[in-house]
Amino acid sequence: MKKYVITFGIIAGIIVSAMMVYSATSCYNTLDFEGSEVVGYSSMIIAFSFIFVAIKNYRDKNNAGIISFGKAFRVGLFITLVASTIYVLVWLIYFYNFMPDFMDKYTAHVLQQAKESGLSAAELKEQTAQMDSMSEMYKNPVFVVLFTYMEIMPVGLIISLIAALILKRRTAKVVAV
Repeated sequence: MKKYVITFGIIAGIIVSAMMVYSATSCYNTLDFEGSEVVGYSSMIIAFSFIFVAIKNYRDKNNAGIISFGKAFRVGLFITLVASTIYVLVWLIYFYNFMPDFMDKYTAHVLQQAKESGLSAAELKEQTAQMDSMSEMYKNPVFVVLFTYMEIMPVGLIISLIAALILKRRTAKVVAV
């Protein structure tokens, strides 16, 4: 199981990290944050689709075609942890070395969008307070790590759950000759 987790976790981590760097650079340079969420979450789904491949390969090649839901979910969970950790590490390096004012630009963008949407003065003040609070928390590396894990982990966990439900098998598939 370890071989599958490491191999597919690294593949997924590289895919999602490369797309994150591309997306973050694009939105940072153009100040257009709208499309980056779609690109980001799409790349997470693509990267985590390797969970299906890993569980199926593990089931068919190492377990004689049998795998429990729990074992399949653990494979997906560990791949999610490996890929997510790579994603977090790449973001930390990229954020602190190349985009240290990212939160300032993102906050300005969110508040500009709020103003253009016609929020009342009270709602705008509340939105500003929320963004200021988030910007302040983002100054602490622990919160950067936590926010980044919270961004990617749920996607991997959902895909792990779906893959485990689809690929679990209690008996070996009989092939007629």
